[in-house]
Amino acid sequence: AAFREGLALAVKYAKVLGCPRIHLMAGRVPVGTERATMALEMETTFVENLRYAADILAQEDMMGLLEPMNSRITDPRCFLTTPHQAAAILEKVGRPNLRLQLDIFHCQIMDGNLTQNLKMYFPLIGHIQIGQVPGRHEPDSPGEVNFPYLFQLLESLGYEGYVGCEYTPQGELGWSAGTPQPGGGEEGAWPTLEWSQALPSESTPEVSTVHFPC
Repeated sequence: AAFREGLALAVKYAKVLGCPRIHLMAGRVPVGTERATMALEMETTFVENLRYAADILAQEDMMGLLEPMNSRITDPRCFLTTPHQAAAILEKVGRPNLRLQLDIFHCQIMDGNLTQNLKMYFPLIGHIQIGQVPGRHEPDSPGEVNFPYLFQLLESLGYEGYVGCEYTPQGELGWSAGTPQPGGGEEGAWPTLEWSQALPSESTPEVSTVHFPC
């Protein structure tokens, strides 16, 4: 019931904003349990929720997104952690309006091999997010990822969507510990918004994704 009520709220926000995508977050492995023990039950619940969400979103001509998040730096209890896992779940769900949200930050930390991962999963990708590794700061800050190369690769693959800039700004604009999240309340408590930029860079930024925790 809570999932369905929350999804309805996220759809309401997205419609008001003219946003065609909703990030359906996969949840976290419960405290005090082992990932391997809970994996099957969590996947079964996730697949059921995704099928329900896909049907609701289809009525509004919206897309649902699955984002693998790293369990090495961001949250060791993240359930969905790699694009391989997300691709397998998308196949099980079998809904055309569900796609992969590939965050370069998470993908680099969990698997690296960015070129081949982008090529392999490109047919499934509905949205791209970026942030430099390891600090999750601006894309042009020092770090592991060569973003000019990746942008050229995305263009060569024919990517026409948005690139979401999800990072922690450095300097005076950075969010300090304990600062309320831009979406309001504690992080993950309510749907949050992501400002994104289309390729090429001359395009006007707009709200591209509403993030909703399942």
